[in-house]
Amino acid sequence: MFDLHMHSFYSNDGELSPEELVLQCAKNNIKYMSVTDHNTVAANQPAQNAAIKQNIKYIPGIEIDCTFENTDFHILGYGIDFKDPVYTEIENNIRTQSLTISHERLKKFKALGFNISEEDLNALAKDSYWPEAWTGEMFAEVILKHPDYQDNIMLKPYRKGGKRSDNPLANFYWDFFAQGKPCFAKAHFPSMQQIIDIIHQSRGYAVLAHPCVNLKEKLYLLDNIVKIGIDGIEAFSSYHSKEQSDYILHFINQNRLFTTCGSDYHGKIKPAISLGQHGCFLNSEQMENQLAKLI
Repeated sequence: MFDLHMHSFYSNDGELSPEELVLQCAKNNIKYMSVTDHNTVAANQPAQNAAIKQNIKYIPGIEIDCTFENTDFHILGYGIDFKDPVYTEIENNIRTQSLTISHERLKKFKALGFNISEEDLNALAKDSYWPEAWTGEMFAEVILKHPDYQDNIMLKPYRKGGKRSDNPLANFYWDFFAQGKPCFAKAHFPSMQQIIDIIHQSRGYAVLAHPCVNLKEKLYLLDNIVKIGIDGIEAFSSYHSKEQSDYILHFINQNRLFTTCGSDYHGKIKPAISLGQHGCFLNSEQMENQLAKLI
């Protein structure tokens, strides 16, 4: 089994250590894995070392925020030289913006009528790899436990039985803090072209993550993304329906790209997602052929 999209606690929204992820993959019979943390390669060395002990093929990875035609995207880098200092530069770029972005989020969140404090958020962030970053999921965790808002109608969808309660913390982020939502705080991400070039320069392959999440009604942008040098697309994702995966796989084959499969496992942030949950309907031989460049 394959799972090439998961997050450790080196992501600002991950839960498990790289070593714990490897052990979980071993328990779930995953033979090919990659830890693709947000904007950092910190997990790769410990994950690689642990994977060797479990006889799991480890593919170095990262997931990088970028922009293309005024839309934010995630690009997965696979097979990269994770010791290349360019990845430290990417991490530092995000880190230096995080404090400003965090306070902008808090200001907008309070404008909605939710009175939470910096202390509440710092309590959750202080022990993370990104202590300066208050994520949308952290806002959710604070407000959903806050005694003053237990009966708030805006929060009802995220509570047990609500229509957004499958992954309440992550869904709260998407509904309040994602691009175009009321508490969105703009970060200055590199262009997609820059990130593709960086991945290629470090001997890696650039893959568009979960396209049906970021593109939605903008699937027509796929043609232009192919033109700037993408190598593959993540057709199989826990966010994609079978019909969406079929559509993306057809596009991949037409454009001579390759596909990957990934659950986007985070742990407690997305409890409805488990390792290996990506809906891939290709058999092992077909998937190995798709991933021949990586494995």
